[in-house]
Amino acid sequence: MTADADADVHDVDTHAETHPKTHADTATAEAEAEAEDAARFHTLLAAFEGRPAATGGRGKDAVNEPMIRHWCEAMGDANPAYTGPDAIAPPTMLQAWTMGGLSGHADRSSAYDELLTLLDGAGFTSVVATDCEQEYHRPLRPGAAISFDAVIETVSPRKTTKLGTGHFVTTRMDVRADGELAGTHRFRILKYAPAPRPVGRPARQRPPAQRPRPVINRDNQGFWDGVRDHKLLIQRCTSCAALRFPWLPGCNACASPDWDTVEASGAGTVFSYVVMHHPPFPAFDPPYAVVLVELAEGVRMVSNITGVPYDKVRIGLPVQLEFLRVDDGLELPVFRGSEG
Repeated sequence: MTADADADVHDVDTHAETHPKTHADTATAEAEAEAEDAARFHTLLAAFEGRPAATGGRGKDAVNEPMIRHWCEAMGDANPAYTGPDAIAPPTMLQAWTMGGLSGHADRSSAYDELLTLLDGAGFTSVVATDCEQEYHRPLRPGAAISFDAVIETVSPRKTTKLGTGHFVTTRMDVRADGELAGTHRFRILKYAPAPRPVGRPARQRPPAQRPRPVINRDNQGFWDGVRDHKLLIQRCTSCAALRFPWLPGCNACASPDWDTVEASGAGTVFSYVVMHHPPFPAFDPPYAVVLVELAEGVRMVSNITGVPYDKVRIGLPVQLEFLRVDDGLELPVFRGSEG
């Protein structure tokens, strides 16, 4: 009886030594199973390719001069092709004519929402727009009626990025003006599960984060020389007297390369602003406001605002230039606002 028991034990031990199970084998098996799951899930996603995202969509407004003017003012684009009796719309406005605004469009299909819901359910709950591509077939002129159709063009296999693991979803929109194809707009997003944050050293062991340094080159050296002397210098074209900011090698109004400078008074108002909450960035402590200031001289510049909490910043708020010493090697022009 003892001998039989010993034999049984011996048999078990021999089997274990003949077929050892290592951590590597387990990891390989888990990786293969995960790859199979990912492939099966992508098959579900790929079934959405070719399905409509929007059908028979119509622009809420015809191509019109006010929107063209606002766009050009915002972009600083003074191209004469966009004004006058024979004006065309800037080609890059292609998508703008299809937007639904806050009320959205009623012509969106259910397929796109179903696709995003499927991704959400699999844990890919975050989204970021990655890029767009546009093709232009004919110019858009004021009065043209806009219509469009959109299709889910591709859904990528699972990809791992710095943001996390997920799938790229590309939609293609064909935009028509008075029934004729005017352009194609491809828009790509990443639906992903955020990557876990790496565990870093305790805060007391980390050196303090340094604020990013401006890129100084021969085209803007004079501006930073002015900042060093506590002056905010604006370029002025000596041919047409147009002021410009940021600094450029030539005039965007008349193309002259000749210029001098004028010193800004420092007075201005908040033309627009955004409050930054995420993502966190070293040396910055969110939430904080970034403002687009319209100087008294008429040009605009992006900067930080001091003197008021981020949630008290408003369009039209008067501000005054001051210079902020960030560290021993960096001083920046910023603007101080007043709640009163």
